[in-house]
Amino acid sequence: MASGCSSNAPQAIAGAGAVPEAPVKLKLYSWRSSCSQRVRIALNLKGLEYEYKPVNLLANEQSDSEFERLNPIKYVPALVDDDTVIADSFAILMYLEDVYPQHPLLPQDPQKRALNIQIASIVGSSIQPLQNYPVLNFIEEKLDSNEAIKWTQHHINRGFTALEKLLKGCNTTYATGNEIQLADVFLEPQIYGGIKRFGIDMSNYPVLARLHEAYMEHPAFLAALPESQPDAPSS
Repeated sequence: MASGCSSNAPQAIAGAGAVPEAPVKLKLYSWRSSCSQRVRIALNLKGLEYEYKPVNLLANEQSDSEFERLNPIKYVPALVDDDTVIADSFAILMYLEDVYPQHPLLPQDPQKRALNIQIASIVGSSIQPLQNYPVLNFIEEKLDSNEAIKWTQHHINRGFTALEKLLKGCNTTYATGNEIQLADVFLEPQIYGGIKRFGIDMSNYPVLARLHEAYMEHPAFLAALPESQPDAPSS
């Protein structure tokens, strides 16, 4: 079971014995994808405990009937909150904002709020879908693995160039201020994956590189890393 950065479990009351812990009601069907990583970061930031339910995409576990009932398009992540089932990371994050408002990810200021959504949309619509396994597998089948890597690097660099221009002059700790917000939750998994999976040279993106360093010092981001999950490969 994975958990957030803090626990809301009741503490023992003096003279009354230990109070039984409340059962964890959130279940996150997750894997080491950047979309899943976004949700783990948000859950950690909000201090929400959850049960980690691994879905191995390489083993095609997303096609299992149990998971398909949760998300008919068969992508991770999916979140189960009692009787509520939400799939798609953006939808999950908006649900968490509404139901668990602690540590809000969207600022009240309309301009900053729009900027956060714009950054999240660039990552979620113009970068990440183009590096998805179904896309890369299709390119490899039609061409070869080298072309798939070139394709991915091209689209990540194109997106990072846009983000770097959008964040030009940023001098705050995080992308849109000194508090972690929605933009950061989308940016870091994409930056991390770009470096680790696709060898992106971050020297071309000094603002994003600086933000990456800040994220890698924050416990909510560290706990959400793919290698920190229960199903991470041992080697």
